[in-house]
Amino acid sequence: MHALHQVLLEAADRRFPPVDGQVSVLPALLGGRQAVVAFTGHSIVATDRSSAEVAEQGADGFGGALAPEFLLWLARGAAIGTNDVTLVARGLKGKALAGTEPEDPAHLPARPERRGLRPRRDLHDHPRVRHALALRTSVEVFADDRGLVTLADGLGGRREMSVQLFDGTAGGAGRALIGQARRLVAPDEWLFAAVSPGNARSLRAFLAAGFEPIGSEVIIGPGA
Repeated sequence: MHALHQVLLEAADRRFPPVDGQVSVLPALLGGRQAVVAFTGHSIVATDRSSAEVAEQGADGFGGALAPEFLLWLARGAAIGTNDVTLVARGLKGKALAGTEPEDPAHLPARPERRGLRPRRDLHDHPRVRHALALRTSVEVFADDRGLVTLADGLGGRREMSVQLFDGTAGGAGRALIGQARRLVAPDEWLFAAVSPGNARSLRAFLAAGFEPIGSEVIIGPGA
């Protein structure tokens, strides 16, 4: 596990880095990737650059580590991912039967017998799955008639998910899929997600399904 993994787990448990305006520098991630993870008043930079080099660029824990000019310097021409909200929730496996989360009946598809996430090995060409395969390891794909969910080992080795509704799916299904995805993960395990703040519909769905924001993150490098 990368050292960032422990930082993320502690933040998920609401044990955050100090609010001191500083930047902690950790080694670069596997696969030649780098990352910036920002919390309130403190940022983590996973990079092959030295602490002195990072400090010389003016990075700080009050937003400076996410400044465009700093990210461009860090990337050295590599791909820079979006600045996503970092969300986290505990797994719910064994806590409730799948499909029992509160939903608005007006938004449910007309075929309830087909609901319930099932493993799928035929969706690896789906754009959402291709993105997961490029960025994460141990990718698992689950789906029903509403959409798909990926579970994988992601940033720093954390367990993380993504969700994608299929075309034509009625609004409100995203929350249900996210809730069912939590029921694929043990209750002693944290499940993370990264959502663009501009994707308000997705962000609302994750919050409604019990996820909490703990910071923000940018991944730099292959697959970002």
